[in-house]
Amino acid sequence: METEINEGDVPPYYRKVYEAICCKHEDYVRRSDFHKLLNRTELPPLVQSQIAEIVESKEESITKSALYRALVLIALAQQGKQPSPKLLENITQEYPKPRLGELESIRMQTHGNPILLSMTLQDLLHVDTVQVELIPEKKGLFLKHVEYELSSQRFKSSVYRRYNDFVVFHEVLLQRFPYRMVPALPPKRMLRADREFIESRRRALKRFINLVARHPFFSEDELLNIFLCFNGPDIQNKIRESLRGVGDEFMTCEIATTAKELLPPDIQAQFGASRELIRNIYNSFHKLRDRAERMANRSAENATDLLLFGKELSILGSDTTPVPSWASAASNTWSTLKQALKGLSVEFALLADKAAQQGKREEEEVVEKLNLFLDLLQSYKDLCERHEKGVLHEHQRALQKYSSMKRQMMSVTVQNKEQISVEQLESRIVQQENTILTMELRNYFSMYCLHQETQLIHVYLHIISHVLTAFIDSQIQGHREMSEVWNDLKPKLGGLLPNGMPSPPLSPGNLQTPTSILPTVN
Repeated sequence: METEINEGDVPPYYRKVYEAICCKHEDYVRRSDFHKLLNRTELPPLVQSQIAEIVESKEESITKSALYRALVLIALAQQGKQPSPKLLENITQEYPKPRLGELESIRMQTHGNPILLSMTLQDLLHVDTVQVELIPEKKGLFLKHVEYELSSQRFKSSVYRRYNDFVVFHEVLLQRFPYRMVPALPPKRMLRADREFIESRRRALKRFINLVARHPFFSEDELLNIFLCFNGPDIQNKIRESLRGVGDEFMTCEIATTAKELLPPDIQAQFGASRELIRNIYNSFHKLRDRAERMANRSAENATDLLLFGKELSILGSDTTPVPSWASAASNTWSTLKQALKGLSVEFALLADKAAQQGKREEEEVVEKLNLFLDLLQSYKDLCERHEKGVLHEHQRALQKYSSMKRQMMSVTVQNKEQISVEQLESRIVQQENTILTMELRNYFSMYCLHQETQLIHVYLHIISHVLTAFIDSQIQGHREMSEVWNDLKPKLGGLLPNGMPSPPLSPGNLQTPTSILPTVN
């Protein structure tokens, strides 16, 4: 029987090792990563195999409890003891600490260089899908506010949020991750906001929360969990409280102070080139979105025209105006035609429905995907501006202040001012030097984050294949469905022709007067 280790009893180092090598979004360690960890122990291969045999199960992954047992056995084996299940049962003291090297080195060996994002678009899309549905609340005759139901696949949660909840979440997210791409929110409700505006904002909020929920770093933060899962009475206060005493990402990231060492030497040149490339990509995708929107609108307009065309035929077929006897010449032609025209409105209504469905598919599968990527590209442009106007400018101001204080110090020294004022100035200079050092570290960390966010943009570039596939599939499906209705409609035109005569093709030749009956010109 396996010896279970209570997580509450293990030392913090054990938890840090687990966090360093566990799979993101999952509660397990890959067997291959576990063997990489064993190789770091410098134990003989036979001993490593014995430890693996004790803790590994038939599954392809290692549980958290199994990893903790392995860490105990590694530490005891490094002390010269022979690994065995009984060795785990006889532990009466604190769990020993194995010698594995630096935690960051473990993380890099397992997951690779931390600055590189080793993920695909499919990986991001599988992290979570959040549905956002409108739940209007009416008081009296007017719409006072709108609520949204957010349903997360990942957390299996369903919560209700108002627009102002999104605003607070967005503000705190920017404070927590100032060096990351935080998508913008749609604008606040205008006076007398119509249904079209409310629906447009719902779609924008859905794009926002899905970009956030799938972001490699936002998705692992407690802030997102609170927004998608907390069902308490004051979500806004709960969100604000989550940041108190935590600090921004620079304060909590283990590699923040060593980010400079991970950056390529030509990072500034790469940043400039990437920014220009992404600006061009943004402009092109903006034009693609505009064209796709026009096509979706044309499909909707086509649906309206087809419906109205059918209604006009129905009105024509329902006309009750009596036919004068001198016009009909004892023929029942008009009555027959009216009956046939009246029946055609059903097919035209069906055609209108098919055209409307195609417009909806184009809107949801093509336009919305393009809008999602444009939102992300815009957030990258905003991030670049924050980097230049925020971090770089603050660093420059700190250097200017430092220079001013140094000049002041020289002036005080030359003028032989009191010792107290000199000491105060020296203390302020030291503080300013520390501030500048922190600014420099933040600048490099900001570039580190920009490097990763640029990679994320390039991962999302594959969305163009999803867009084109959705567009082509929509066109094929729409044309096929409408073609079937048109083909069903054609035989019904027989009622419009005398004795079921086939209609002649309306080519220009059929509209010409035969030469045999033209008058002869002398």
